[in-house]
Amino acid sequence: MRPLQISLETAQKLAKALGMPIEQIMHMPQHILVQKLLELEKKQGEQP
Repeated sequence: MRPLQISLETAQKLAKALGMPIEQIMHMPQHILVQKLLELEKKQGEQP
């Protein structure tokens, strides 16, 4: 599987937001990453 086609800066931001290592973000299947981003967005939307 190819690494995601995202910049290092984007990977660092995602890793920090999701609390995961950058290596795991880069090698995560795209559909799973999208799902995690949607979960993160939903959590942030629930916060006052």
